[in-house]
Amino acid sequence: MPKKEIAIRHTTIFLAYLLVVWGFYRVLFKLPEEVEELVIKPLVWLTPLYFFLKKERLGLTSLGITFKNLFPAIYLSLILGIIFAIEGIMVNFVRYEELDFSANIGKNPLLIALGLSLATAISEEISFRGYLFARIWHILKNEWKANLLLSFFWGIIHIPISLFWWKLDFTELTGYIILTIFFGIGSSFVFARTKNVFSSILLHVLWEWPIILFR
Repeated sequence: MPKKEIAIRHTTIFLAYLLVVWGFYRVLFKLPEEVEELVIKPLVWLTPLYFFLKKERLGLTSLGITFKNLFPAIYLSLILGIIFAIEGIMVNFVRYEELDFSANIGKNPLLIALGLSLATAISEEISFRGYLFARIWHILKNEWKANLLLSFFWGIIHIPISLFWWKLDFTELTGYIILTIFFGIGSSFVFARTKNVFSSILLHVLWEWPIILFR
């Protein structure tokens, strides 16, 4: 990890950058999902990390990109992911009085929708868990303080899409942000156990589908 002063400066700049730049993007633009998740988001979210790592003189392993603890990463994510999936199925059944996923998945074939979910997870989890959480934990020297602090901002960054794209009302917005914060806590938890960002990426994909069904 970098020196504490450098970590504080970089995490503050990166978090503020994401909140402002991505927030304005959500307000001002609405490009096709394929363009956004495969081109725009990786450029906006991941490009700054190249420069931060270069200044910190650290490699990809500092982001949790490693084969170490791969199997624990898989089964921890699957355990939490199954809970999210059951929740999503129950919400879908209550809402439609039958299991009807077509209204939520949209026009994309299932495999394409899964691919887009994976692309989203890679950009967001490397940024939030691999970079921000690891360094905030290093700064605060307390896993749970770092987890709760970052999960709060994780919820905030999802407010613009909820308001300007999905047009959620206050009750729906509150429920979605609470679920999002709980996911952030779970994602940081599995990352802290494994030090492998794949655990957070897999959990993100498993979590995103119940959220799609919730909509």
